[in-house]
Amino acid sequence: MKLNPATIRIKNLRLRTYIGINEDEINNKQDVIVNVKIEYKADQATGSDNMDDALNYKIITKRIIQLVEDNRFALLEKLTADVLAIAAEHPRVIYAEAEVDKPHALRFSDSVSLCLSCSKT
Repeated sequence: MKLNPATIRIKNLRLRTYIGINEDEINNKQDVIVNVKIEYKADQATGSDNMDDALNYKIITKRIIQLVEDNRFALLEKLTADVLAIAAEHPRVIYAEAEVDKPHALRFSDSVSLCLSCSKT
């Protein structure tokens, strides 16, 4: 049996960072919600049951948390691109997608989000 790529989803990772260009946004951390989708070739992991053959989503998540919480961003585009770079860096990743929500960014709206993706095929 030939397996299709595996999909890992990191859902609703709630973090705080400095994001924006207004004075209030520059001086105060805000909530952001990060969602990541990673497709990778998992043939080795499904056959071996060995962690060394799999993508370690815990390590990926910790790196995203450190990126978001330890930096300042003017643009949602930059933050999302940096999250996507972490999600896509493993050699077995064939597709990655990152979406970052900025809750309450607009009046009368739950949030504003930006989504970026990349393919390695």
